Amino acid sequence: MAAHAVAHLDEIEQFEDAGCRYLPIRHHLGITAFGVTAWTAPSAGDRVVNEHDDGDPTADEELFLVLRGHAVFELDGDRVDAPAGTLVFARPGTKRTASATQDGTTVLLLEGTPGKAYEARGWELWVPLAPAYERGEYAEVADRLSALVAVSPQYPMLFFNLACCESRCGRTSQALEHLRRAVDVSEEFRGSAKDDPDLDPIRGEPAFRQLIGE
Repeated sequence: MAAHAVAHLDEIEQFEDAGCRYLPIRHHLGITAFGVTAWTAPSAGDRVVNEHDDGDPTADEELFLVLRGHAVFELDGDRVDAPAGTLVFARPGTKRTASATQDGTTVLLLEGTPGKAYEARGWELWVPLAPAYERGEYAEVADRLSALVAVSPQYPMLFFNLACCESRCGRTSQALEHLRRAVDVSEEFRGSAKDDPDLDPIRGEPAFRQLIGE
């Protein structure tokens, strides 16, 4: 592994999450110790940072730095004007959003959970596939995830989601193998497997029951 990595923001591929655009800096550079993402808005008036998803435990401390342009943050009902160079810190559980007031506004986000080592989950790679998953296109998502884990096997969440999609589309042996990969890397997914409905089609398999300890 090289001792350093260099990239310009404009070189990093952009993805979309619920209408907001992001650059997966952490994944792009191979960072494992902390989360770092850039969020960008092409036009004034666009949302730069969404609220947390309903399923997000919001356990992270978050530090936002406005790199380009000008943003306005809403944090638990407080409005914060944030021109370029402004640092905004949000404690865990803070309800926060940000909107651009200038074209090309870009906000850098660094995050981590207090008292806990950072765990890279690979959400940056999953998010572009989530809409197809929500539409029930499990075979297509499984195929795309298979390609992703082949080049990025360090993320147990991707293996777990792959197992879920394979379970849904009848690929039982592959689902069991990829679920095992997820559990081997992170015990979190042994617990998740116990009540995730995506895995109901393989729940009766002896290998499944052995894997999750039933």
